Amino acid sequence: MSIITENTITKEVLAKTFPSNEVMLDLKDLKKVYPTPKGDYVVLEDLNLQIRKEEFVTIIGHSGCGKTTMLSMIAGLNPISGGNIAVLGKHIKGPGPDRGVIFQAPSLMPWMTSLENVMLGVNQVFPHGTKSQRTDIAKYYLQKVGLEDSFHKKAAELSQGMQQRVGIARAFAIKPKVLLLDEPFGMLDSLTRGELQDILIEIWNKEKITAVMITHDVDEAIFLADRVVMMTSGPRAKIGDILEIDFKRPRTRKSVLEHDDYYKYRKHLIDFLEH
Repeated sequence: MSIITENTITKEVLAKTFPSNEVMLDLKDLKKVYPTPKGDYVVLEDLNLQIRKEEFVTIIGHSGCGKTTMLSMIAGLNPISGGNIAVLGKHIKGPGPDRGVIFQAPSLMPWMTSLENVMLGVNQVFPHGTKSQRTDIAKYYLQKVGLEDSFHKKAAELSQGMQQRVGIARAFAIKPKVLLLDEPFGMLDSLTRGELQDILIEIWNKEKITAVMITHDVDEAIFLADRVVMMTSGPRAKIGDILEIDFKRPRTRKSVLEHDDYYKYRKHLIDFLEH
């Protein structure tokens, strides 16, 4: 296993580029500026990152380093101040069905049922399917997240963990090219969090959608990712380091915890965060 310790190696890792036919998401010289009465506040600057097709990347860094800002820019929900973001070589110009988002709060329509909430996205993305085909897609993903008994329960009646399951089903059901996850388990207790991590990775293993997930949890970052991207503290945040996680897939929590390299990875991330 190659843990990156030397600055020179770190620079090589950060500068590494992939062949264009392998790249799903490309962030080039990304910049985000918010004007304030005292002058411009630069959240992100010179941020460069390539994410491959079918790769799962977790992003970690201190609060306020611009992780969520970056994710919302990829989602097309926050304008880009400089540089560009491309999905399969095409520059994004706003939100689109090629990018599915799972937020920390599930943002469901509380008066609608689980099924109706998932159907909202499915109807938008598959307008030419029959009603029964669209319903089948929504039901399939609700079953995948363990909600086959809750199709017709209103979102307001569901626990927070169950609402987040609906959010996961809705994001996968629109068949995005890129799945963006903004601390989706941050508000859940540790038991529910573990269950939903397992559900997420089980569906992802089958669908193999490129995924980018923000987390504050070092263990979650390692368990889920092919690479962990560490961001420097803001302002003017950029990519500080990238750690390749060399565990075979599919993974189990037990096999990860028992792996010889697990604590080396963990130490590397914690050392970065403590500097």
